[in-house]
Amino acid sequence: MRCAELPRRSTTAFLAAAAFSLAAASAVAQPTSTERPKPPTVPLEDVPPPPPMITTTPEPEPQVTTRTEGGETIQEYRVNNKLYMMRVTPKHGAAYVLMDQKGDGTFTRLDTPITEGNLRVPQWVLMQF
Repeated sequence: MRCAELPRRSTTAFLAAAAFSLAAASAVAQPTSTERPKPPTVPLEDVPPPPPMITTTPEPEPQVTTRTEGGETIQEYRVNNKLYMMRVTPKHGAAYVLMDQKGDGTFTRLDTPITEGNLRVPQWVLMQF
């Protein structure tokens, strides 16, 4: 038998049984709400003070020695008695800088100041043996 051939009474009974079972299932599944007891309140502890600041030794200021040689003024920059930069100002002409990039004593000429786009990447010595 097909659904169209079923008697009307059995279809109505089936729909009524399905509606009743859904209503019963939803009534059973609904939770009942009850007032829960609130947990006791506990005062918070005081916040501990922050740790003290670590004081480090300040960066050593470079020692600048100025000397004149053959009409040129040479400024030598040293840190811990190690020469790392020389600024040369000739009597006639533009000033230039000689910089020890790697710390091996080989100086490279920098014609433009560092502020005009000649970027020098920091290279720190972490350990020396």
